[in-house]
Amino acid sequence: MNLRKRQKRGTVEVHTSALNDIMFFLLLFFLLASAVANPNVVKLFLPRSSSGQSIPQKTINVSITKDLEYFVEKKKVNASDLFQNIEVYQKASPDLTIILYADRTIAIENVIELTDIANKLKVKLVLATETKK
Repeated sequence: MNLRKRQKRGTVEVHTSALNDIMFFLLLFFLLASAVANPNVVKLFLPRSSSGQSIPQKTINVSITKDLEYFVEKKKVNASDLFQNIEVYQKASPDLTIILYADRTIAIENVIELTDIANKLKVKLVLATETKK
């Protein structure tokens, strides 16, 4: 028989106002981070590579989609006007490097076509790839 008096325990309260602020800032951070992830690239399925190099400072992005649409710095360009568009960037920056984002499903002939343009303008050309997992 337990004759002792039971002590009343205080109730535990959790103040969630600070947690709401933290969650709001985390949400805001991830929204901003996803908006600036890589806005200069057209969505493509890139070929994979186990090695890579750092990107030079004076670069332009040239993309070729699976439908053979050409983009120079996210602006759609006809294949016949590609030489003139790249030449404008090359005149502004003589040590220009082209980063080529080519869909992995296109024929190599289309990549060689851009390689020929880069060679005529004496511009460096780098093929963008994804890392193998």
